[in-house]
Amino acid sequence: MLDQRFLDQFRQTVDSAAARLLTVSDVDASRRPPPGKWSRKEIIGHLIDSAAHNHVRFVRAQLQDDFVFTGYDQDAFVRAQRYQDRPWADLVRLWQLHNHHIASVMATADPQAIDKPRLPHNLDRIAWKPVPTGEPTTLDYFMRDYVGHLEHHLRQTT
Repeated sequence: MLDQRFLDQFRQTVDSAAARLLTVSDVDASRRPPPGKWSRKEIIGHLIDSAAHNHVRFVRAQLQDDFVFTGYDQDAFVRAQRYQDRPWADLVRLWQLHNHHIASVMATADPQAIDKPRLPHNLDRIAWKPVPTGEPTTLDYFMRDYVGHLEHHLRQTT
């Protein structure tokens, strides 16, 4: 089960990252790294997409017995939404607010749903740290994996 310390740390990570990110200029956030890499705007856009998909997954995981969720083409989503052309502060605020909502979903999730081992799942394909196909997994694991993924990408924005 998710403990309060984890949830508090998640919220603090989001808020401290948002404060730091808002000090970055729109021009610097748009700066392109080497080919094949995302700008800061595109990284935060990807994290917005991740928040949207995982928010729905975390809710659905409380309402269904399996853990089979649709995936998405991350690069195509970033391109289609043209995050590179969006105002930086708008992206950061959207990302911050969506993650506060996700923290609330996590905090109020049914404890039985959080700890219940699940099979089948497709976390071998959609999780940041994949779970082997035949190994049961939990919503607790999936939620923590989401936060790990978020922290990984935030390190890329420094």
